[in-house]
Formats: sequence, C-alpha cells, structure tokens
Amino acid sequence: MDARLLDILVCPVCKGPLEYDKKAQEMICRGDRLAYPVRDGIPIMWADEARTLQDHVD
Repeated sequence: MDARLLDILVCPVCKGPLEYDKKAQEMICRGDRLAYPVRDGIPIMWADEARTLQDHVD
C-alpha cells in the first residue's frame, strides 16, 4: 500500500483516521469500529463493504 495514499485516506463514515492492518489487508476505523477491505492493493471504502469489529482488536 502506498504510504501517500495512507496519509490522505479517512473513514467515509466519520472522516476520522484509519490504520492499515497489513496482515488482515484492512483499513481500520477505531472510532466507528469498522474494517474496510483492501483488495489487490485497493482500499474498498464503501460503508456497506465494511465489517464491524469485535470487542477485542489487536
């Protein structure tokens, strides 16, 4: 994932910061507790594509 892209991406729901989970290939929004998938190096930033995070996230 391009570092410049990571610097400008925000959560489409709350506009808050995202964290990249390289192992899970997801962009994480801790505020909304959502994980957006990254497919073939492209973040899929649609709310309906996000999964809800469980109580404990590393």
